[in-house]
Amino acid sequence: MDRTKSEGPGVNLLRLACIDSEVPPLFQRSRDGVTRGGFEPAVAAEAAREIGARLEWLMMPWSEMIPAVQSHRAEAVWCGQGIIPSRQAQVDFTRPYAIFHESVLVRKGTAVHDPSRLEGMRVAAIADSANEALARTFAGITIVPFSGDTDDVFGDMLVALERDDVGAVVDDDVAFLGLQSDDRFEIAFTVETGNRWGVGVAKDRRHLRDEIDQALGAIIADGRLASIWREWMPALPYPATLLSGTSGDHESVTGEDGSGPHPSSPD
Repeated sequence: MDRTKSEGPGVNLLRLACIDSEVPPLFQRSRDGVTRGGFEPAVAAEAAREIGARLEWLMMPWSEMIPAVQSHRAEAVWCGQGIIPSRQAQVDFTRPYAIFHESVLVRKGTAVHDPSRLEGMRVAAIADSANEALARTFAGITIVPFSGDTDDVFGDMLVALERDDVGAVVDDDVAFLGLQSDDRFEIAFTVETGNRWGVGVAKDRRHLRDEIDQALGAIIADGRLASIWREWMPALPYPATLLSGTSGDHESVTGEDGSGPHPSSPD
């Protein structure tokens, strides 16, 4: 398995790029700069065991993750990557290991329950993401794209929301689960977009992409992924049927342009 020129014979090293941010239960900020906890790290660790590879996390700004993969500094980006055309043009994707909808977060007490109430607001989202694409379907708002050049783009958006620099933040619903008891914020509504998340690998490392893809297929088939999902995210239903597809480059991504699904208010 061709991973890095610097590896010796028989060494299987899987270096994965991700941001270092506190977004439970998706992932938690690393306490030592090496190890990580949360749903994504647990799934990655299980896939690495299936492959027989040693896992190493490379933590970096969001905007550096795909370039790190393209330059082979990292074997893959495993960090909330919705399988959307703009990313498929840059890396090859595995089959999805998660499917999430998208939510809009506002300050507590803000009277927003559907997209029409966002009119006139500044709305934050990570630049060039499925979340930004959804935000662009909301009429009368001003998009505030966050480039991800800092160490913690998610934290940056929350700070902007708390300071009233923006009126709302759009992200996948899982990103906001850890904020349910935070008295600063509340979920305004959720749009059922069904974003598929996959592992991005350099286009010239097809064999590596296939090996990770096969490992994901194995842990989906025998129920290991479902067990990890229910351990970390019991509040979200496990999308068993939707996760039975083929590799990411052949998946259709429901709602990537924000069309079709209708928003629902939180219970």
